[in-house]
Amino acid sequence: MSLRQRLVQLVGSLQDPQKVARFQRLCGVEAPVSRTATAAADPREDEKAEAPLAGESRRRERQPGASGGAPRPGSDRNQCPAKPGGGGAPNGVRNGRATELGPASQRRAGVLRRNSLTGEEGQLAHVSNMPLYYLFCFGTELGNELFYILFFPFWIWNLDALVGRRLVVIWVLAMYLGQCTKDIIRWPRPASPPVVKLEVFYNSEYSMPSTHAMSGTAIPISMILLTYGRWQYPLIYGLILIPCWCSLVCLSRIYMGMHSILDVIAGFVYTILILAIFYPFVDLIDNFNQTHKYAPLIIIGLHLALGIFSFTLDTWSTSRGDTAEILGSGAGIACGSHFTYKMGLVLDPPLDILPLPRPPISVTLFGKAILRILLGMLFVLVVRDIMKRITIPLACKIFNIPCNDVRKARQHMEVELPYRYITYGMVGFSITFFVPYIFFFIGIS
Repeated sequence: MSLRQRLVQLVGSLQDPQKVARFQRLCGVEAPVSRTATAAADPREDEKAEAPLAGESRRRERQPGASGGAPRPGSDRNQCPAKPGGGGAPNGVRNGRATELGPASQRRAGVLRRNSLTGEEGQLAHVSNMPLYYLFCFGTELGNELFYILFFPFWIWNLDALVGRRLVVIWVLAMYLGQCTKDIIRWPRPASPPVVKLEVFYNSEYSMPSTHAMSGTAIPISMILLTYGRWQYPLIYGLILIPCWCSLVCLSRIYMGMHSILDVIAGFVYTILILAIFYPFVDLIDNFNQTHKYAPLIIIGLHLALGIFSFTLDTWSTSRGDTAEILGSGAGIACGSHFTYKMGLVLDPPLDILPLPRPPISVTLFGKAILRILLGMLFVLVVRDIMKRITIPLACKIFNIPCNDVRKARQHMEVELPYRYITYGMVGFSITFFVPYIFFFIGIS
């Protein structure tokens, strides 16, 4: 057997959904086989059993094409064509379904969240190891919006604004390249069955590489690279943090049934390559964002150009909104840091006093940190809500799209993209400009 044949065989083995299902069973996750068979024979029994088993009284939504019902979000009008030659699956739809095995159950497991745009929910499953379930739920949240909107502001407001800004630069770069690569390769999610889809929030996107794995690799490695030598702490802490963080996020994506082993390995290796190439330029990029006279115009123009380019790689899917959110956040944070620097609101410590000692933990220090987080996040969430209320109806009005149902309106690219760009651009700008200005004004900066 030649080397090429061995590599092809290895890739096929690592992409096998049976390995994902085997890992899930090892961790105590199994589909209710007997009930699935009953549901296949009589769909009415499936619907009757849903409420008591899922712990909810709410009825399932009508399936696409049901009589008298509107098509579900994620139906054919939002689908993207498969890659020519049969190398991919349609984007913008429930990805990774093994249609030749028949329809799979659409019920969710416990409190797993649903996809706000497509209405999909995770499958009901028997989970026998609840500690692992909650551990991997936490691991997958380390790559979701809730984590990002808490993590980056915490660094910028309480720990080290320079490190926070540069972490955002690396995160935007890694996530943007990951999303674009997904739309070029167009590999589907692991087939279900045999895989149990515990989470479907990103199920309408392509699979290769795992951007959760990329984020879970880029953030801890960059955090150690940026802080070691700048702050005084033992290197062993970083060497423990990196594999723990990275492995938790990567394994959580396999556990949730969202990625194959190959997806997470590719995401890890891809991120190492990105860091090796672009990390030496992070300092230059951050200094440019803060000091160059025309930095805001260049930042906004560049991020818009990157977004427009990414949207030409494939037609509409939920990943378009994620890409717009990432680019908008990065542009807003970079522009905010420029004006913050010009006004002298946040000044980085001079290089001659590095490394910085760890400040002693006190009630005052802890109290100020909590107060900054509470006030800052309240302001950021208010800004996000206001911008959402403004941008979605405005986009609907401009493009003549009905906005009675916000979820359906956001299925249109003309609504979702301006909403994400503008809203999260303002969120990022608030994090690095408005909120630090408020802290300076009330004396808690």
